[in-house]
Amino acid sequence: MAPTKKEAAADKETKLTLEQSSALILDYLRKTNRPYSATDISTNLKNRVTKTAAAKLLKDMHERSKIEGRAAGKQIVYHVIQQTPEEGAVEALKVMEEETVKLKDDTANLKLQEKALRNTLREGATVVPLAELKGDISVLGTEKAEIEARLEKLKGGNVKPVSPVSLEEREEIAKQHKLFSKTATARRRICVELWKDITGLECVSEEEAENLRERFDLPF
Repeated sequence: MAPTKKEAAADKETKLTLEQSSALILDYLRKTNRPYSATDISTNLKNRVTKTAAAKLLKDMHERSKIEGRAAGKQIVYHVIQQTPEEGAVEALKVMEEETVKLKDDTANLKLQEKALRNTLREGATVVPLAELKGDISVLGTEKAEIEARLEKLKGGNVKPVSPVSLEEREEIAKQHKLFSKTATARRRICVELWKDITGLECVSEEEAENLRERFDLPF
């Protein structure tokens, strides 16, 4: 059935000029930031620009250095001109990546320490005062939340480049890491000794000991 006058008028209104088609294609390439052929672009734009028109416009923009094009098999793909990274951007990115790795390691270490402290709390509150353990857990929880928040900002890419870590800061980090490691080792040793005392009791059967191990998720 032939289109009505209303439909024909609507088609005429939505038909794009060459300038509009060129602007639409360029805007699409910039938003996607990926290489496409004329066929891909026409299809992705839902045929608002025909394949033939897209091929001509892409070739014209390429010749005028508005976009870049290169052969890919039997067809030519086009993409926006990639800007050269600003001076120092690569170094700043490396620093951010190193900081991200460090924060992930810190988070993993804090989780291990939290687990060890919780196990100690469950098994032997008489060895380490309960108030002290609760205080340690609260501090570690705050530190963990701060580190995770910083990590999320780094993942989002909306942070300023991280300045290089000074020698004094590295020494302080190493000192804190050594202190935490000693604390974790000492408390693990306490847990092991307490577990030996518990399993050595005559009133605790082997089955009951195994049930306790699974219940408290003991790492030994």
